[in-house]
Amino acid sequence: MEKRKLTLGHSPDPDDAFMFYGLAKGLIDDGGYDFEHILQDIQTLNERASRGELDISAISIHAYAHVCDQYALLPSGASMGDGYGPMLVAREKFSRQEITSLRIAVPGTMTSAFLALQLWLERPGERIDYTVVPFDEIFKTVNEGRADVGLIIHEGQLTFENEGLVCCEDFGVWWGRENNGLPLPLGGNVIHKRIPPEERKVISGVLERSIRYSLEHRAEAVEHSLQYARDMGIDLADKFVGMYVNDWTLDYGEAGRESIRRFLRRGHEMGVVPKLPELEFVE
Repeated sequence: MEKRKLTLGHSPDPDDAFMFYGLAKGLIDDGGYDFEHILQDIQTLNERASRGELDISAISIHAYAHVCDQYALLPSGASMGDGYGPMLVAREKFSRQEITSLRIAVPGTMTSAFLALQLWLERPGERIDYTVVPFDEIFKTVNEGRADVGLIIHEGQLTFENEGLVCCEDFGVWWGRENNGLPLPLGGNVIHKRIPPEERKVISGVLERSIRYSLEHRAEAVEHSLQYARDMGIDLADKFVGMYVNDWTLDYGEAGRESIRRFLRRGHEMGVVPKLPELEFVE
């Protein structure tokens, strides 16, 4: 019998490549589905989710508030900043007060990094001087003077010093300090509600198996992820993967769920998250 085809969107980054290694290489039970891997940057995936285009997708937790009527959260696949996270970097160290009047290069307005920026500055996006550029062009944008500060995500958190930049704020550190050590919720996997509930459970199990397989076969999964590791050798790629694929990724747990509630609630109170969603997880 022909397998049912499902679209699976995720970023072309080492952590996502690591996470889906077992599934992409046919090393785990696929539950009887044929997964079409669609690799796009997170802002594009957020926008596609807002149109309900993909069956399963990695998205920003910020974006979940915009798509919760169409998608449910999967319990596995989280990217949590546990004492680290997106950073503001610049050619010189600026204070928060100074940054309020500077131009900031951001990787997309639906990213969790942008929501964290708004919460940290305590002002909504329309009161921030920002320019949207692809995440992998933020260093260049700052160094060429087209922005004063860059909001960096992904592996840039480990390589910004190589670009001659300094960290003005690490939002993972800030969030933990403000929230009794809770991790900063950044990304997660969602599944479209057009898929029947019983099938969602089966698919959820497939993705969890893929993550667990990679964690149990770390060396070969990291080797696979290197093809997506921009300017990183295997040691740095392994460190980056460890930051964002770990026990939080297997399941958010109650602490992870509580952090999402706080993050989106604060955005809603500021008026930048339009709807405060009830967290709907596939159990």
